[in-house]
Amino acid sequence: MADVTFRDIQKGLQALGLTRDSRLLAVGDLAALGPVRGGAETVIGALAAGTALVVAPAFTPQCQVWPLVGPERNGARYADHAADNAAAEFFRPHTPTTGLGEALRHAPGAQRSTHPLYSFVAVGADAALTLAAQSLAEPLGPLAHLAQPGRGGELLLIGAEPSANLARHSAEARAGRKQFIRWALTPGGIVECVACPGCPDGFHAAAPLVRPLHRVTQIGAARVERLPLAELIDAAVALLRREPEALLCRRPGCERCADVRGLLTAQLA
Repeated sequence: MADVTFRDIQKGLQALGLTRDSRLLAVGDLAALGPVRGGAETVIGALAAGTALVVAPAFTPQCQVWPLVGPERNGARYADHAADNAAAEFFRPHTPTTGLGEALRHAPGAQRSTHPLYSFVAVGADAALTLAAQSLAEPLGPLAHLAQPGRGGELLLIGAEPSANLARHSAEARAGRKQFIRWALTPGGIVECVACPGCPDGFHAAAPLVRPLHRVTQIGAARVERLPLAELIDAAVALLRREPEALLCRRPGCERCADVRGLLTAQLA
C-alpha cells in the first residue's frame, strides 16, 4: 500500500462531509492509518487545515494514585497498589499522553486543559473556550460543550474501537449513571478527581445506535467514522433510561461495571 498523503486525508474528511466550519472531537490511533508521508505531523496538519477546531483526549492514567481506604462502591479495590503508587508520575502540562492526543499536543498553537487525569488538547477556533468548559467537577466538560445545540460538534474515530467513543461516557453521566472518584498526583499534592467515567468495554453493544447516525470512509488502512455528538449522546441517554444496565461490560473482574450493577439492583430492591 502506498503511503497516505496529506491530500488523501483531506479527501477522506471531505468524503465524510466535514468542512472548514466543522468542530471535531478526534480519537484514534494514528498507526491505524498505515504509513503516512510526513508522519503524525501530516495527519494533524490535514485535520487542522480542513476543520475549524480539533480537540483530542490527552488522558494521563500514569498520574493516578490510590489511597489505602476509600469510598464503597467506587469501582475499585484499595489494596495492592503500592507498586502503582511508586510508579505514578506528577501531572504537568507537558506530561505525555497517547494516540492522536499526543500528536496534537505538539501541534503549533496547541492548548491543553489542566485536569490531572482527563485533560484535553485543542487547536483552532474557540480552543480556549472549549477547554475552559472542563473542571474537576466536570471532567468531560469539553465534550459536553461541543455537543451543545448550535456548536455542531462531531466525533471523529480514526481506526478506533467502540470503547474509544467518549460520547457514551458523557451520556452515562447525563443519564445519572454512577460516576467514580479517583486520585491524581500533582506538584501541588494529591488531587481528588470526582465524576470520573466508568468502563468502556461494553460500548460495542451500542452499534445499533450508531448505524443510523454515522458516516464512514477509508483513509489508508483505517476505517474512519464521523458521528454527530449531540444526536449520539441523546440516543445513548435514551437507551440508558430504557435499559439501565445497557453498555455495561461482562468482563470478569470489572469492578466499575459490577458496582454499577450492584447499585442498580439495590435501587430496584
